[in-house]
Amino acid sequence: MDIQLVTDGLLFPEGPVAMADGSVILTEIQGQRLTRVWPDGRKETVANTGGGPNGAAIGPDGAIYVTNNGASFQFFEANGLNIPGPTPPEHTGGYIQRVDLKTGAITTLYTACDGKTLVGPNDLVFDKQGGFWFTDHGCSTPEGKKYGALYYALPDGSKIVRWRDHFVSPNGVGLSPDEKTVYMADTMLGRLWSFDVAAPGVLADPLPLQPGNVVCNLPGYQLLDSLAVEAGGKVCVATIINGGITAFDPDGSTEHFAFPDVIVTNICFGGEDMRDAWITASGTGQLYKCRWPRPGLKLNFNA
Repeated sequence: MDIQLVTDGLLFPEGPVAMADGSVILTEIQGQRLTRVWPDGRKETVANTGGGPNGAAIGPDGAIYVTNNGASFQFFEANGLNIPGPTPPEHTGGYIQRVDLKTGAITTLYTACDGKTLVGPNDLVFDKQGGFWFTDHGCSTPEGKKYGALYYALPDGSKIVRWRDHFVSPNGVGLSPDEKTVYMADTMLGRLWSFDVAAPGVLADPLPLQPGNVVCNLPGYQLLDSLAVEAGGKVCVATIINGGITAFDPDGSTEHFAFPDVIVTNICFGGEDMRDAWITASGTGQLYKCRWPRPGLKLNFNA
């Protein structure tokens, strides 16, 4: 695979969104901002979000929606890599933000669900109806783990539902091409989950003692991060330790595409044929571009 370095010097990049003008808007978690990267590598700040902006997606109104973990990581350097570490003691929770791309104005939509504070919102995906599924990664504390969850919410701030909870570390989230399945990657388990959708924004009842369906558990010590879905239904999940992208078939088979960073965190698709792929290499603060072997699934509200 021919890999092109687009830019570097990013402060733990995540949440790439391919734009119609050829640029990519991404989050810088440590930099606490949304950044636009142009094809020639130039960078410009779109908005200073504060906290820890993680996932990003274009909503039905053309704004970018951000899952902000509220600065749930302390970063440190080791072996030349920028590594997210324990949650700082001052962390109080995360939130969902709306960013107006024309003005940079930021609105906070959700900080809690049913009286329970969001811990560390991580990734999101919009369905055809204009609502969005999002994950809460949870966080670590000196006393133990705050568990994560899978949510559905509306972009006007009027409704948020916690559909599944008590997961170890929910991360990437995506929809199958027919939107009958929600996929969710669990970081620490190296596991890709799937959940049946009964109706827009509604999960089907699970089997007893089983929160969802296990698509695949990766062997050995591999961690999963954010994801994007191909037009043909494969789920491409950024993979840490075994740095690269792991493409999961819904039948559980996998293939791995290596990238030069052990902390690869996300992928998005774009271009006229949806075969241009942008990959965030967060340990080294770089954004790569390549030609993917298959077309990605066009997201509902991307231009």
